[in-house]
Amino acid sequence: MKKQDQILQEWSAQLIKAFELEGTTIDIDAILSLAGDAAHSIVRPAAPLTTFIAGYAAGLAVASQQATEEVAMESAIEAARRQCPPLEESPTATDAP
Repeated sequence: MKKQDQILQEWSAQLIKAFELEGTTIDIDAILSLAGDAAHSIVRPAAPLTTFIAGYAAGLAVASQQATEEVAMESAIEAARRQCPPLEESPTATDAP
């Protein structure tokens, strides 16, 4: 049975190929970390929404030549992460018993 890391590497490679983005490097750990921050500090469905918007912002920065791919992705992930409130201030933290 394949390990999760291998499956995610293969899946991202498949998506990169499908979208004709060969040569693009994806920091899976950083993306998953951002998703976790959003899921735990906002609500679970915020995870895919946050990562999509961060990726979209990074893509726009690269397309407009404002940044390289690496810088754009790092900047977008960090900007999204800063928007996530600390866990003790998150909307879901007050819902817990």
